[in-house]
Amino acid sequence: MSRLVYGIRPVEELLRSRRPVEMLFVAERSPTLAALVDRARTQGVTVQSRTAEELDELSAGKLNQGVVALAGDFVYLSVEELIARATSPARVPLLLLLDGVQDPQNLGALVRSAHVLGADGVILPKDRAASVTATVVKASAGATEHMPIARCTNLVRAIEQLKEAGIWTVGAAAEPGELPWAIDFTVPTALVLGAEGRGLRPLVARSCDRAVCVPMAGQVASLNVSAAGAILLYEVARQRKTGRG
Repeated sequence: MSRLVYGIRPVEELLRSRRPVEMLFVAERSPTLAALVDRARTQGVTVQSRTAEELDELSAGKLNQGVVALAGDFVYLSVEELIARATSPARVPLLLLLDGVQDPQNLGALVRSAHVLGADGVILPKDRAASVTATVVKASAGATEHMPIARCTNLVRAIEQLKEAGIWTVGAAAEPGELPWAIDFTVPTALVLGAEGRGLRPLVARSCDRAVCVPMAGQVASLNVSAAGAILLYEVARQRKTGRG
């Protein structure tokens, strides 16, 4: 089944990724889209003009900025394939595991942060969790088109596979947990984040090697999962760039 990608930045990233694109629909007489249309045609993509109303219908009323791409299915990796890619001798692996994140906006934001901050891939459960949809692509600003993403039937088993590959798993917890800068993230690491509201499931939390807690000084009870993920991914990037101090 084909999928839709809409919005200027997501479609630009789709074309840059060289993933299959079946058709590009653009707003009639839109000079701002000329460069994007030229790139699509250079890559052999058929481009058709549509009215604003037709584009809104294609994108189910979502903000499309005058461009909608009809692309092939999103290609997920297996956990084994993702681990093989992430454990190259030239890199210290960093993976992000999401335990049942259901909001497409949160998933998109997390994939975007993971891509920008140097993660090697994301692992999602197949059931009771958001998958890569047009909304997720838009929320990620097209980062889904560059980030390797795997799906699994059992997240606990995936954590065991990571451990077997020499990757430490660190679960995010509201409390108790170690402070982020107290954990050595310069070693092969997988961050494990829980779903909106309930956090990590108990069995998943117990399967992780360590627990990390983002300290908070305000009155709000907890951080949104995408905000917490960005903070932890940034701490990993900081340590790997400047050291743990």
